[in-house]
Amino acid sequence: MTSRIPRDSRLRLVRPRPLAAAPSAVNQRRPRRPAPRPPEGTPAPAELARMARSGLADAARVAHWADGALGPGRDGTGSDGKGTLSDETAGRAAEELGLTAAQVRAAWDTARLAGLIEVHGDSARPGWRLRAWNRDDSAVLRGWVALFDAWSLASPEPTDREPAAVAEVVSAMPQVLSFLQLSAGPVPVEQLLDLLEQRVTELRTERCEIPYGPQPEPAEEPETADAPLAPLLDWALRALASVGALTYGDRQATLTPLGSWAVWVKLEQICVAAQSPAGNIEVAAEEMLRGCAQLRPNAARAEYRAWLAARPVGSAVTELLGAARGDDALLRGLAFEALRVVGAPAEPDVRSVADEPTLRPYALLWLAEHDGIDPEDAHEVLTREEATWLWVDTAAAVADHGEAPMLVRHLESALQPTVPRLLDEVRAVGHPRTVQVLVALAAAHPDPALAKAVRRAAFQVHTGG
Repeated sequence: MTSRIPRDSRLRLVRPRPLAAAPSAVNQRRPRRPAPRPPEGTPAPAELARMARSGLADAARVAHWADGALGPGRDGTGSDGKGTLSDETAGRAAEELGLTAAQVRAAWDTARLAGLIEVHGDSARPGWRLRAWNRDDSAVLRGWVALFDAWSLASPEPTDREPAAVAEVVSAMPQVLSFLQLSAGPVPVEQLLDLLEQRVTELRTERCEIPYGPQPEPAEEPETADAPLAPLLDWALRALASVGALTYGDRQATLTPLGSWAVWVKLEQICVAAQSPAGNIEVAAEEMLRGCAQLRPNAARAEYRAWLAARPVGSAVTELLGAARGDDALLRGLAFEALRVVGAPAEPDVRSVADEPTLRPYALLWLAEHDGIDPEDAHEVLTREEATWLWVDTAAAVADHGEAPMLVRHLESALQPTVPRLLDEVRAVGHPRTVQVLVALAAAHPDPALAKAVRRAAFQVHTGG
């Protein structure tokens, strides 16, 4: 005779795992796109890495010096919250490394942009790339690309120009760099200026900017258009030259092998996204994430990289966090996967949302992994309540987008050792989707007694019991 009393079913304790893409399409193999070949004449990765190491030699020296001389628990940065070297530390490094204090500061800033030094709050410490600097060519190249992406921070922007004009030039420079890459040789600055003006005009048109007040005669327009952009183009080219992306002199610019390779990589990423069924390169973050929900993890990460490559980092991070605040729990998880691809530049924004109840567990896991904790152990930074809230949120994603067996398997990832304990703590965390999750779990579970207990818990939450 079978008892109808709900059994105290034991749950197998397993570590929480990232939510797999829920729809069945995710398990279907997609035809692989052949690996693209870089343009003819592009040096091999090992040679590119050698060039990057050479260009970042001072940055690596200063980072290694800081790793050894400062050591854990001793901070040599100032109190500005930006990881700037203190005067005392800069002077000490200059004396021991045979550099000037200005050179040390410049190398320190470069090391931060390249990820050799990571700033966390008011302190700075060696990044993971520094540990792999001498043995991992891919880590070196990723560090150089991070510096290339941050070219606008490498040189102070003109103080006599409007910030909006500077932002327009930064947004337009990818097209200028693409033209340089396709030209595969020196390009006169006048030609680049013409291209920059066209792109800035397009950006203003896309924003539907309509000038007010008296307008100049048509004959005067080229002069007024040239005046503000020529100095900004000069600043942009000098900044790109300072990070090793191009050479600039004699009124012409030429991409270096590293710069040409980096631009080609980003163009290739954009092409991959543009060829995807969802057209992810052009859509907003929420729609992009929905498209990526259908992809395997590696393919999704490629889509994230391409989508990010086509946008300024700051606005992309803002968009992703906006999508994470929505009602769809699956998009919340995918948004933080995309933020993992962003890496260090996203840290201030992720840290700023750690107090929002809906995003807190995701943000804490992201920050833990960013701080070097193994993803398998990152869940230990969560309190019991936060982990339970995350379990319910993930279950909501499975209920909305997955299949019944997946929801039953999700039960195994709960921290609680028994179903009654799980139900008690799930009811206590107050997740807005608790009732729907429990109803879906009761409908999916093959054990009638367990399903009945879950339905009873759903009813009690629904009625406020």
